Amino acid sequence: MDDDKVFDALAHESRRTLLDALFGRDGQTLGELCALLPTMTRFGCMKHLQILEDAGVIVTKKVGREKYHYLNPVPIQLVYDRWVSKYAQPFTFQLSGLKTILEAQTDMDTHTHIFQVYIRTTPERLWQALTTGEITQQYYFGSAVEGTFEAGTSYHYPNPNGGTFIDGQVLEVDPPKRMVCTFQPRFLQDNTLSKVTWEIEAMGGTCRLRLTHDDLILSSPDTAQMVNGWGQILSSLKSLLETGAALDFG
Repeated sequence: MDDDKVFDALAHESRRTLLDALFGRDGQTLGELCALLPTMTRFGCMKHLQILEDAGVIVTKKVGREKYHYLNPVPIQLVYDRWVSKYAQPFTFQLSGLKTILEAQTDMDTHTHIFQVYIRTTPERLWQALTTGEITQQYYFGSAVEGTFEAGTSYHYPNPNGGTFIDGQVLEVDPPKRMVCTFQPRFLQDNTLSKVTWEIEAMGGTCRLRLTHDDLILSSPDTAQMVNGWGQILSSLKSLLETGAALDFG
């Protein structure tokens, strides 16, 4: 990840407006986003979106003739971990996160959130990191995942302090490229069943890992907690595979 690109992407007011809009309602089309910048041409809006995509803070998905845009918090999380967290008090992050949650509430029922991160590793090693308990416990909040990860089987992430963090069922699997699972967060009050898709694409000596979380309840504060958690998990996974050490979030 290029920190300079992320800082540059966040530096312009119009680009921050687009990111705020995607935080409030993810998966918007070009037309919807251009309407947020009425004094700017369509080409100008497209240029800002391309800068955001090049920095990795948004990802796009083509559905028919429309392109949908999704906020990807992982690069921002990595910049925070590198440049902000070591200078900030932990409660500052929690209070700012609470403020964002309260201000971003909407009446939508469900939505999809897409995360994307590039990791210097092989597909086989990345797949192993996603499905092996001895590895997940290093970056997944101390939880050693249990399961065979075959289609039709169940899996769960135990809570190191007792009980279960997450459980679900594997719906589709194509190692080391793709896996679709149900996702039930037992640690949250709102443990509504949703769906998670992992996709791995080799790009030279790098892998693009895309995580798509469907059927999230946007109006629930628990959804914001899950989105924040995914950002931390994927950032820590990248650090573990590239440096041998996961991130410490306290």
